[in-house]
Amino acid sequence: MIPSFSLLPPNTHADARWLLSARALRAFGDGFVSLLLPYYLTLLGYGAWEIGLLVTATLLGSGALTLAIGLSAHRWPALRLLRAATLLMIFSGVGIAAVSGFWPLLIIAAVGTLNPSANDVTLFSPLEQTLLTRTTTAASRTALFARYSLIGALIGALGSQAAGLPAWLASTPSQQLRLIQGMFLCYAAIGLINYLLYRRVHPPQAYAADEHPTPLGPSKRRVYGLAALFSVDSFAGGFAVQSLLALWLFQRFDLSIATAGSIFFWTGLLTAFSHLLAPRIAARIGLINTMVFTHLPANIFLILVPFMPTLEWALLFLLLRSALSSMDVPARTSYVMAVVSPGERPAAASLTSVPRSLASALSPSLAGALLAASPFGWPLVICGGLKIAYDLSLLALFRSVKPPEEIERD
Repeated sequence: MIPSFSLLPPNTHADARWLLSARALRAFGDGFVSLLLPYYLTLLGYGAWEIGLLVTATLLGSGALTLAIGLSAHRWPALRLLRAATLLMIFSGVGIAAVSGFWPLLIIAAVGTLNPSANDVTLFSPLEQTLLTRTTTAASRTALFARYSLIGALIGALGSQAAGLPAWLASTPSQQLRLIQGMFLCYAAIGLINYLLYRRVHPPQAYAADEHPTPLGPSKRRVYGLAALFSVDSFAGGFAVQSLLALWLFQRFDLSIATAGSIFFWTGLLTAFSHLLAPRIAARIGLINTMVFTHLPANIFLILVPFMPTLEWALLFLLLRSALSSMDVPARTSYVMAVVSPGERPAAASLTSVPRSLASALSPSLAGALLAASPFGWPLVICGGLKIAYDLSLLALFRSVKPPEEIERD
């Protein structure tokens, strides 16, 4: 039974509303960008190899920016860094709409905030997670991150559906190209609105008495171990980021952009509502067990997708995968924030995100090469197999490292 839902869990500061609102708008932009980006690049004449390189550039750029934040998070206020990131978001949307050459696009992908994934792999995420942790209590932390993930997945699904608007409204190919460019300008506008939302958030000291941000200290070894494991998970995920999964569907089943948008809308809805169950499951079996035992079957479903003979069967396993694959997201975020000291949280959030971004940046170009060589979904098989190895390793190494609320409960 799905529990009752309110926007904010108990004992959570109202500033969390502005952070969740910013996440929702950014998720909508990421939803249509992740599908329109590969489609737009194919209209410009680029093949799977070039598209894979551009996707890799977006992830490498995000990883480098997030690393810079992790190393300087104790020097700069998170809110100031978030506002600066929105300026990069504006630049990304305007730039991608204005240029068509490969090298300028590669530069924009590397230094901007374009997100080719259904999940948030940009520098925004660790900064928002740090601020959200400061707005609530340990008892409500996982529930708040479940809402953060729910909003991202749900609004991201609507963004995926919106990706079909240019094809639906256009009457000629040139008009469709201009409408897609207009969608990238909408992405830039979302960056501007997010800047205004972040200005409404109070500095952390206004509502919390947490320690001043510090570099990693006592938790360094633990954070590095988690970061190494998360990098394996993200390297695997890079083989099946939403942009490349959409490209495989275009190639294998000759789908239109509108149909692909509808498919990812429904997969996104399943992902979104699965986040509501994560806090309830975590309260029963713990955060690590929740991460592992929901992830394992999802990865088996993903491996089966390319072996399906028809679109209907492939979609069935994609939907099953979507219903389980992201329950680990709020649990993972809550776990990282719980097993480090409050002062270490900004650095921990960034430094567990950096390897994920960098590792996931390596695999899309490999996936693009595999898709260029064969229509079979080898990237999906590789993704699922590596993720299963990650799940089992996480269980073996961190099952005994419990957050404070689980220790008290035991």
